[in-house]
Amino acid sequence: MDYIKTADMLKALGHPVRLKMVEGLMRNQCNVSKIVKILKLPQSTVSQHLGILRNAGILFPVKNGVETCYQVSNKKIKMAIDIFKK
Repeated sequence: MDYIKTADMLKALGHPVRLKMVEGLMRNQCNVSKIVKILKLPQSTVSQHLGILRNAGILFPVKNGVETCYQVSNKKIKMAIDIFKK
């Protein structure tokens, strides 16, 4: 196990907004505008949270023309979120 990488992922998930974002993005990939609308947070705040999740290796950006959508790319994180939901 890579303890540093695992700890970084867990730290990234340690914020309620980021946890909510990851759970939502597991169901549907979406762009920043949709996330802003759903969470009712400023775009800059959402972008900061997305950056932290991306840097931790949890999210992966998918370019769709000029639009960037995000999806959960880490299978271990998906399994952990499923366990937390039980």
